Amino acid sequence: MNQIENLKESTATYRNALINHRLYSQIKSLEDLSIFMESHVFAVWDFMSLLKVLQQKLTCVSVPWVPVGNAETRFLINEIVTGEESDVDQQGRRCSHFELYLDAMRQAGAGTEEIQSMLKFLQEGKSLTECLEQCGAEKPVVDFVKHTFSVIDHEQAHVQAAVFTFGREDLIPGMFISFVSELHEHAPESISIFNYYLQRHIEVDGDHHSHLAYQMTESLCGNDPVKWQQATTAVAQALNQRISLWDGIAVAIEKKQPISLNA
Repeated sequence: MNQIENLKESTATYRNALINHRLYSQIKSLEDLSIFMESHVFAVWDFMSLLKVLQQKLTCVSVPWVPVGNAETRFLINEIVTGEESDVDQQGRRCSHFELYLDAMRQAGAGTEEIQSMLKFLQEGKSLTECLEQCGAEKPVVDFVKHTFSVIDHEQAHVQAAVFTFGREDLIPGMFISFVSELHEHAPESISIFNYYLQRHIEVDGDHHSHLAYQMTESLCGNDPVKWQQATTAVAQALNQRISLWDGIAVAIEKKQPISLNA
């Protein structure tokens, strides 16, 4: 069994808890889906930040240019960045997956005020903590984003790569895909972009990007057992944080109202 399989086996309990989370069976209407999207969009956004810190560490993004790392790793991260940051929408127009998600939210009638406010505050130069406090994001969302940025700010590249590869967006169960497809059949005018986002995500992220990310993680951890253990621990923590986020969204759907900041 190789190191990738060892890591997967060691974190399987967390992955299974996410894939079988009660949240998915609770999303039964467009309103429920909107509640989900209004929180999940923050995870879509900080995924991009995790991606970009890897690009900063594994390639040269400053002037004058000098070669950084090895060309194979540079290719892997740049290939993923291109797909995530400059993919195509249904009309073939270039956009990031985050911007595509925002379009899907608007079409579905989900509120984008919180995430847009946070971006505005960031552009004004406020700290991430200030932005999260002032944009109105709920506690499960704030905790999730802060954990991601603790990885971004304090961990080495091999840990960041492992969290990126195993702790993020390859956790969409079939039942959720089926629900969205069914909802799309009944209300394409409200769900077509989100349905496209999921299908594109499966096509690009779930296949091509996942293999590239595996290679990147293997390259960075190498044959160092300490690095593999650090990566495994970080992935478990990231998955557990996602479980907490899913718990919070599930509570919000149950109550059909915003999550209490003190929950």
